[in-house]
Amino acid sequence: MFGKDPLPESNLAALGFAARPLDHLDALIRSHIAEGRYAGAQIALARHGKLALFRSYGEARTEGGTMSATLETLFLLFSQTKVLTSAAVWTLVEEGRLSFMDRVADHLPAFAARGKGEITLQQVMTHQGGFPNGDVTQATWTDHARMRAEVCDFSLEWTPGSKLQYHGRAAHLVQAMVIEAVTGQDYRDVIRQRVIEPLGLGNDIFVGVPEAQQARCADTYAPEPRDNSAAFRAAGLPSGGGYATARGMAAFYQMLGHGGRLGGVRLFSPRLIAYVSRNHTGEAPDLQMGGIPMHRGLGPHVRGESDRIRGLGTIAAPETFGHGGVGSSYSWADPGSGVSFCYLTNFVSPDPWHSVRLDRVANLVHAAID
Repeated sequence: MFGKDPLPESNLAALGFAARPLDHLDALIRSHIAEGRYAGAQIALARHGKLALFRSYGEARTEGGTMSATLETLFLLFSQTKVLTSAAVWTLVEEGRLSFMDRVADHLPAFAARGKGEITLQQVMTHQGGFPNGDVTQATWTDHARMRAEVCDFSLEWTPGSKLQYHGRAAHLVQAMVIEAVTGQDYRDVIRQRVIEPLGLGNDIFVGVPEAQQARCADTYAPEPRDNSAAFRAAGLPSGGGYATARGMAAFYQMLGHGGRLGGVRLFSPRLIAYVSRNHTGEAPDLQMGGIPMHRGLGPHVRGESDRIRGLGTIAAPETFGHGGVGSSYSWADPGSGVSFCYLTNFVSPDPWHSVRLDRVANLVHAAID
């Protein structure tokens, strides 16, 4: 049993899923682990506010003593964290404390340095800000005044609004500093208090993992060394430092896919969700994503009708939206069917294998929807 809140447990048949494609998905994940593609994984599938499936696979830790992945294991979200950070911005828009069309410098005056004074929050959130390689030093993890100074000192690489290029770290560092400027609080506390806890997900999603919860974290592996330190887990970097269970992310995307509501909680208005989850960048190619039109929203991105798409599944409905984590994971919502899905692993796999497997994973779930 997975508990009554926030996603009551149900089953595949009751929620209108065909079993056979999901059997194929189970076999695919088991084959990946048997082949050594990744050590551990976790998936969750939900529909109409209920949990249809929640499974863990393999090992959360393989070095310094093994640890099996369980339903309590927290996986690094990488860039899935971005939608959580953006959701905190959305709460401030709905309170009238921000507008998507505000200039960042309206709230962070020092951000105007180096020709950035006219950049809007909307441009930043759609990866059109012009500083895709901006980043901060490790010293900022525990010193957010320094983080703010380093963010404000980002240099332009091209004219804002003239291109679409994924800002891997920079865009959400800016959003985090805007959140802190507007609220006077640590952005991690704002995400927790305004987004995670109201949905009943305080034990499932963390942007900044407390010391008492860090034993639940899976180690993350990659061809190059990854940071599995307590300091990194506590830092909760706004672009890629969150940790979660697949159940937690499936619940979060249930809320998004149902117009801002999960169970009895109305976190956002339907119009806000419709706005942030629509395609704001048309068919513009993303220069960081091999020229694929990523159909950027103000947080997630949208399937649309292009031939090529990352992570959401080739056969997904056009309105399906979500976000991935580099080489490792994806979560999405399909508003038309009421389905949300999360797939997490603990290895950063390179392309082309990574994108190919994500398409197969997502397509098997879409094929199961009746």
